[in-house]
Amino acid sequence: MSREEKQKLGNQVLEMFDHAYGNYMEHAYPADELMPLTCRGRVRGQEPSRGDVDDALGKFSLTLIDSLDTLVVLNKTKEFEDAVRKVLRDVNLDNDVVVSVFETNIRVLGGLLGGHSLAIMLKEKGEYMQWYNDELLQMAKQLGYKLLPAFNTTSGLPYPRINLKFGIRKPEARTGTETDTCTACAGTLILEFAALSRFTGATIFEEYARKALDFLWEKRQRSSNLVGVTINIHTGDWVRKDSGVGAGIDSYYEYLLKAYVLLGDDSFLERFNTHYDAIMRYISQPPLLLDVHIHKPMLNARTWMDALLAFFPGLQVLKGDIRPAIETHEMLYQVIKKHNFLPEAFTTDFRVHWAQHPLRPEFAESTYFLYKATGDPYYLEVGKTLIENLNKYARVPCGFAAMKDVRTGSHEDRMDSFFLAEMFKYLYLLFADKEDIIFDIEDYIFTTEAHLLPLWLSTTNQSISKKNTTSEYTELDDSNFDWTCPNTQILFPNDPLYAQSIREPLKNVVDKSCPRGIIRVEESFRSGAKPPLRARDFMATNPEHLEILKKMGVSLIHLKDGRVQLVQHAIQAASSIDAEDGLRFMQEMIELSSQQQKEQQLPPRAVQIVSHPFFGRVVLTAGPAQFGLDLSKHKETRGFVASSKPYNGCSELTNPEAVMGKIALIQRGQCMFAEKARNIQNAGAIGGIVIDDNEGSSSDTAPLFQMAGDGKDTDDIKIPMLFLFSKEGSIILDAIREYEEVEVLLSDKAKDRAAILKGKMIPSYIINSNPEMENEEQPSSENDSQNQSAEQISSSSQEVDLVDQESSEENSLNSHPESLSPADMDNAASISPSEQTSNPTENHETTNLNGECTDLDNQLQEQSETEEDSNPNVSWGKKVQPIDSILADWNEDIEAFEMMEKDEL
Repeated sequence: MSREEKQKLGNQVLEMFDHAYGNYMEHAYPADELMPLTCRGRVRGQEPSRGDVDDALGKFSLTLIDSLDTLVVLNKTKEFEDAVRKVLRDVNLDNDVVVSVFETNIRVLGGLLGGHSLAIMLKEKGEYMQWYNDELLQMAKQLGYKLLPAFNTTSGLPYPRINLKFGIRKPEARTGTETDTCTACAGTLILEFAALSRFTGATIFEEYARKALDFLWEKRQRSSNLVGVTINIHTGDWVRKDSGVGAGIDSYYEYLLKAYVLLGDDSFLERFNTHYDAIMRYISQPPLLLDVHIHKPMLNARTWMDALLAFFPGLQVLKGDIRPAIETHEMLYQVIKKHNFLPEAFTTDFRVHWAQHPLRPEFAESTYFLYKATGDPYYLEVGKTLIENLNKYARVPCGFAAMKDVRTGSHEDRMDSFFLAEMFKYLYLLFADKEDIIFDIEDYIFTTEAHLLPLWLSTTNQSISKKNTTSEYTELDDSNFDWTCPNTQILFPNDPLYAQSIREPLKNVVDKSCPRGIIRVEESFRSGAKPPLRARDFMATNPEHLEILKKMGVSLIHLKDGRVQLVQHAIQAASSIDAEDGLRFMQEMIELSSQQQKEQQLPPRAVQIVSHPFFGRVVLTAGPAQFGLDLSKHKETRGFVASSKPYNGCSELTNPEAVMGKIALIQRGQCMFAEKARNIQNAGAIGGIVIDDNEGSSSDTAPLFQMAGDGKDTDDIKIPMLFLFSKEGSIILDAIREYEEVEVLLSDKAKDRAAILKGKMIPSYIINSNPEMENEEQPSSENDSQNQSAEQISSSSQEVDLVDQESSEENSLNSHPESLSPADMDNAASISPSEQTSNPTENHETTNLNGECTDLDNQLQEQSETEEDSNPNVSWGKKVQPIDSILADWNEDIEAFEMMEKDEL
């Protein structure tokens, strides 16, 4: 990649950060986070509770503090100085609010320490921050003392939550009764607390964090050297005994290695290497990383992986174990190419398990570290893909919105602080040269929240005893101990294709998946053994399958009602490996049974506002109906919306001329859904959207349900029907009040904006979701190749997603008939398996589809130039305006959007 293109991508990252940070400061500050769909701040207690997610919010301007050192890394020193002044002036750490000790430590304490580290660096350089006198450090010390009461346990493990004003266990504190915490929650404190001690000379912080780490090390499972996910903070008993490298444990391992790097204490490295040896022995099944039981580490605890493990390849780079880092990263990248983002969880055969994606930065972090280790420009292309996907699918007028469902492209009104703290930092550093950064990044270590702590802390205020208490517990393999970080020139001698040679066998791993891990299956084939029997392939009438079951110690019992019962006795298995296969088969069968029940439910649908000024940027999650046109099998329905009269749609419409040829809006309640559908269909509507009559309801806080029929034959209903909760429905109603004519697209998933705007005179930068692109002049050949590549990826991944949507284990729809009042007479129910079709042979990317992909952006651009040449007045809807006027209108609309104070779009 040329320096010019790297610079251009770096500038694009800067523009994206400005878009996110600027909208937070304008519309949300001093609130903790920005709600990018409704363009306002998220204030704890003023929005519906989201459970544990809200524990990060403490009414302390979280996003601003989390973004401090990002401003310096991105060379925005003036903005950094202004931000520090705002923090010192406005932020109050003495609020009566219960917060997560873990989140407050890594985001707020880490943010203050990272800001302080770079503030003193800038002050030493002599141009900026000359007035600074350790004010951020004093705030960090104040916060540190507020967190210390959480450690008041017999074990030394902290309580998971604390009240910033009242501490723990007082009546007014409303916390202190918890008994469990996660391993990462207790083991991800040492960097921030030790840095606070080294900066201030107050040793108590580092002592408390070390005591918690020592206790976790003591409680590891001695035979496997693994730790569980959650632990009792009083007794030290493991509550959840599964072990992996993802959620609940991830940063515990990260902080052991980084504590050695920052503090120079050999015991931390010895502990990390001991755990790492166990991880690679039991959890790593290249390219997969699967959770196991700590007492029986040869048995997998689950058949899916969560998105947080994406940090692990980056940690392996720091360890110097490059090959498995490349393998796991490549597997994750293939999942991203299939779904545009990394789902919160996905199965071992790469189907969506949890469909959300809150714009997590861990994959970008690993991409940055792998590029640093290998110098392979492939990872620059990976970063470029991340930028394009964020702009194409997550960018909204007020920032970047988390994905509610990666399969449909629907958004969630959420932009977490870690998105600004980490994502833009790692992406910018990926494309930056050394001279682009105003300080030497190698002088600092990244915390788990990507905050920067200087390495010179290792020799400052060393008052902690360094007694090595590790070796007395375990015999260590000396070959696993390297006392210096690996030199990349030695790792990759004269072989720039090293990383590529490792990636190549994995490039189709997502499409040719095998849950046991590629390596293990290849070995079984080489040895002549057959791959293990899979639950989905099992047939009770196949004698060969019954023989395999017997070998695995599984008995088959035919019940009187025709069902078949399976029971496993591991002791009856032919060997320990057969017993392991048998247990895995039983787990798969249980999950398959659960999955089949879930698959009786239809997946969520999407309502996409495509008219001016939205142009497909706003996607609303909608519930489907068990009747009417099936949007997953037929082309999407597009049309302008109109309210029906009567609004409940329970009788013959009195305004048929208003809904004729349009998508009718009707209110839930007073009659059956099918009756509403028939009434609007008879009036000539081409589709219907039912809006919940329960004011304030939202898909953010309530599970969607599917609209059931009325118990009669509903084949007469031919139009598509979708359901929106009140909050999502009000977005459309408000848009009607503001713009009168509102056009929407009803589909099974959000459509690409280029396809939506085909044939319309829209500037290409709107399609690209990057306003800055409007002013950039680029060679047409570069545009052509980039746009065509993006279109091909979009088209092929859409097809795969459609298939995946039917076969997915998990979907966010739940049927909740108990939530409906009798007066509503609406009902929600599940459908039979026979109504759900799935064709596994369709799960591929068609060459035809890719072959037909054309450079739509350039078509639009050429069409624009042709129409401009032939006609100075360009037609847009009912208006005839020159292009400059259209652009001016667009900018005015954006400005008006930003000025709205209410919950409107």
